[in-house]
Amino acid sequence: MELNLYNTLSRKKEIFTPIEETVRIYSCGPTVYSFAHIGNFRAYIFMDTLRRVLKYNGYKLKHVMNITDVGHLESDADEGEDKIAKAAKKENKDPDEIAKYYTDIFLRDLDRLNIDRPEIICKATEHIQEMIEYVSDIVKNGYGYETSRGIYFDISKLDKYPVLSDRKVDEQIAGARVEVDKEKRNPEDFALWIKAPEKHLMKWDSPWGLCYPGWHIECSAMSNKYLGEQFDIHTGGVDHIPTHHENEIAQSKGRCGKIPARFWMHCNFLTIDGGKMSKSLGNIYTLDTLKEKNIDPLSYKLFCFSSHYRNKLNFTFEGAISNNTSLMRLREGYRKHLNGEEEVDKETIDKFETKFHEAINDDLNMPIAISVVWDVIRYPKKSKDLAKLLLKFDEVLGLKIDEEIKEEIELPKEILELVEKRKEARENKDWELSDKIRDILKEKGYIIKDSKNRYANRKSIK
Repeated sequence: MELNLYNTLSRKKEIFTPIEETVRIYSCGPTVYSFAHIGNFRAYIFMDTLRRVLKYNGYKLKHVMNITDVGHLESDADEGEDKIAKAAKKENKDPDEIAKYYTDIFLRDLDRLNIDRPEIICKATEHIQEMIEYVSDIVKNGYGYETSRGIYFDISKLDKYPVLSDRKVDEQIAGARVEVDKEKRNPEDFALWIKAPEKHLMKWDSPWGLCYPGWHIECSAMSNKYLGEQFDIHTGGVDHIPTHHENEIAQSKGRCGKIPARFWMHCNFLTIDGGKMSKSLGNIYTLDTLKEKNIDPLSYKLFCFSSHYRNKLNFTFEGAISNNTSLMRLREGYRKHLNGEEEVDKETIDKFETKFHEAINDDLNMPIAISVVWDVIRYPKKSKDLAKLLLKFDEVLGLKIDEEIKEEIELPKEILELVEKRKEARENKDWELSDKIRDILKEKGYIIKDSKNRYANRKSIK
C-alpha cells in the first residue's frame, strides 16, 4: 500500500519512497534550558507517529534527534543571550548542569508519552569539531564571510532563498537585522559561528578564535555526520519553517550544493483555550501539570490524534479530562474483546485493517485511524481476534491499550476539600455557594456531575 506524506518543500502530498532500504530521518529536538511544555510535545508525538507508521509499513529506520545545549539565542535574528547560558546565570548553576537536568526530564517525559526514541540522540556540545569543519567548508566555497562579530552566511550567493516558506526577503523591513551587525552584507545573512565575549560561559577554540556555534549549524553538522549529505525526512514544528529550516537548507547548499532532506514535514501549533501559550498568561502547561490534575499523559497523546498534525489543535482541560475517560473506555473495550469467545470472519477483520492502514498512509490521518479503532471497539461480537487487531493498531498509536485499568483516581487534597465544601453547601441548600465552588472546580479542570450516589472519581467528579 502506498504511503503518502505531505512535503512542505513541494507543498503537496507525495508518494514516499526511501533513498535506500533504511529510512533516514532527522528531527529537531529540544533546547534544554527549561521544561518542555505540552505544545512542544505535540511535535514529538507527531515524530513518534511518523516513526511508528513507517515501521508499520515494514521500513527499518535510522533516526537522529539533536539536543541543543548551546547556541540557541533568544531571537532567531541572532540577538540576545544564549538560552542555556541565561538559564545558568538565573539558577546560579553551570551550563552543563542546566542542560543535563532538563535533558533528563525531557527524556523522562518522552517515556511518559510512550514515544519511541530515535536510534541516535546527539548533543550539540559533543559535535563542536564537526561544526567547525562544516563552517570551514562553507567559507572555503565562498558562502561564508567573517566580521568582527562572527562568521556569517551570504544568502546572495544562493540561487534561491527562501525555499520552504512563502515569505519574500525583499518584503522584510529594510535594515531590520542590519543593526545586529553592520558589517553584514545582506540583512538576512545569518550567523554560522559567533565570536564569544570575554565573559561568555560557553566557548571553544576555532580558526576564528574563541567562539560558539550558531543554532542552525548544529543541525546541519549532526545530520550530515549521521545521515549523510542527503536523507529522507526532516521533521519539526511549523515555527522552524521560516528561519531554522530555511537556514539548514542554505548551509547544506553552501557546503555541498544539495538540499539535505527530500521530505520536510512540520507539525502545527497547539493553542490553549483558543489562544497562544505564554508565560505572561500563566498557561504554560507541562506533563507534570497534567499529572497534578490526574490526567494520564497517554490521554494527551490520544487527544493529539483528534486533529491532523498539520492543523492547529486547541487544548482545554475539559477536553483533556474527556480524553482520560476515552482512554479508559478504549482499554475497557480491548479487555472485552480479549475475554470474548465469539468468532469474527476474516473478511471483517481485513476490512478494519485495510481502513486503518489507508488512514495512516494518507499523510498520518490519525482522526480517521482512531475512528476505525472505535469501530473495532464497538463491534457487537467480542472476539480475541479483534483484541489482537487492536494490539496491532497500538503499534502505531502507542497508547498501551493492554495496560490495566485504574478504576479509582486519587484526587488532590485541595480538590477533595472543595468537593466537601460544595457537598455541605448543597445540604444547606446554599445553591449560590454550590454553583461558585462548581465553577472553581471547573477552572481547575474538574467537572462535577451531581447524582444521588456519593461521587466517585473516574477522571471526573461524580
